[in-house]
Amino acid sequence: MDFLIILAIGLVAGTLSGIVGFGASIMLMPVLMIAFGPLQAVPIMAIAAIMANLSRIVVWWREVNWRACAAYSATAVPFAALGAATLLVLPARIIEVALGAFFIAMIGVRRWMAARQVKLGRAHLALLGVPIGYLTGIVASTGPLTAPVFLAAGLVKGAFLSSEAAASLAVYVAKAVVFRGFGALPWEIALKGLIVGSTLMAGAFIAKRFVLKMDPERFRLLMDGLMLLSGASLLIAAFI
Repeated sequence: MDFLIILAIGLVAGTLSGIVGFGASIMLMPVLMIAFGPLQAVPIMAIAAIMANLSRIVVWWREVNWRACAAYSATAVPFAALGAATLLVLPARIIEVALGAFFIAMIGVRRWMAARQVKLGRAHLALLGVPIGYLTGIVASTGPLTAPVFLAAGLVKGAFLSSEAAASLAVYVAKAVVFRGFGALPWEIALKGLIVGSTLMAGAFIAKRFVLKMDPERFRLLMDGLMLLSGASLLIAAFI
């Protein structure tokens, strides 16, 4: 019964994240932690996130900006590996509070950048890959961080979804490799991650029809709403 509930929520989460580029971890992590405990929930979500990002690349293959992905991944991948190793010894509550407040603040930052038409180049993506990659290694998801970064690089809708997914895929693979190396990802947990991830992949294909019909401004408003939700959920989780 627990798995059926998780799979149902996973399908909804996969569809939502397929529309805005993130949010699956925000919806799934509380359920996974209740069902399997925190030690299993994080690596399960890492495997599921790999599958979710892979599906968005497949859905929007023709629109991937590979140069932007390469610039970001070059620094984000090694620092994500470092962050994943840090996760094993660092208290999570401090990070949840800091990230929750930061996600909410990023709504204003994104709007400020959009109003002044601030554009990020590949050099900026490489620089930002260092802190964001490290944080992604520590927490379940930093989608609200990567979203405004790739939007500021001039990407939107399919180009944004696919490019952010391609960059995140490399980061989550590095994270999973570290978990495996430290013995935190046995085959039983990996199998659970693959099952959960299959629903996220299905959701990405369902989401495509909604993204194609959505105008860019409504897309950005939806992103702001989800960043507010993700920030608030992290702050609430930190004090429960």
